[in-house]
Amino acid sequence: MKQRGVTVWFTGLPAAGKTTISQGVERELRSRGYSVELLDGDIVRQYLTKGLGYSKEDREENIRRIGFVAQLLTRNGVIVLVAVISPYREIREEVKKRIRDFIEVYVNAPLEVCEQRDPKGLYKKARAGELRNFTGIDDPYEPPLHPDVECRTAEETVEDSIQKVLQYMEASGYILLAGM
Repeated sequence: MKQRGVTVWFTGLPAAGKTTISQGVERELRSRGYSVELLDGDIVRQYLTKGLGYSKEDREENIRRIGFVAQLLTRNGVIVLVAVISPYREIREEVKKRIRDFIEVYVNAPLEVCEQRDPKGLYKKARAGELRNFTGIDDPYEPPLHPDVECRTAEETVEDSIQKVLQYMEASGYILLAGM
């Protein structure tokens, strides 16, 4: 199947639902025969950006590297799903300008909800002072001003969020959802 490459960038607070939604989108697209790669922040930090810390400079370098890989894959016709906190608006915009085919998905959940979910116990550690520079606690998260898609994960189901992303991708001409 000839397909058009695109980067779908999921951004939001830790535990907002970025990985869950991106994995659901990946499953749907693969089941329909699309060539898809998922770049998840936790996995990328184990390999591509290992050794980078959580200072503003290191976070920006992390996003630049992920953006570079996404750009290469996108221009070669792959649908790239990127699920990373990417807390700073300016670096997200920088990456967006480099990748022509780019969809920004804001996975929006209130801080209180993310803290309640806290699957890795990181918010608890950050609140106790055991983790420094934790996004949403002692490091800022700058929400997108005009995301292409906004998933409000405290108000909608995971399936609703997945469908929002897929429908936007179809409306933008990247995929066909015939029979969905």
